Amino acid sequence: MELSAAFGQDSFMINPDEDLPKPAKSLLVPPVLDMLGIDELQTYIVALEGEIARVKAVISAKDAHKQAAAAFFKTPPG
Repeated sequence: MELSAAFGQDSFMINPDEDLPKPAKSLLVPPVLDMLGIDELQTYIVALEGEIARVKAVISAKDAHKQAAAAFFKTPPG
């Protein structure tokens, strides 16, 4: 039985673009810096440094988890 007949359609459409990876979205929408004062810019830097520290902590946790999994599934020598 033909595939299109099995689905009750005259043609079976395949979109090759569906298999392509989606473009990466920016996770951060930076503000227009020209409109901020010096105090606001310094506050923004502190906020960014806090976010960087948070992301680094998550990366460290994920790396530790990855290393633990790799050690657990490591093939014994011999």
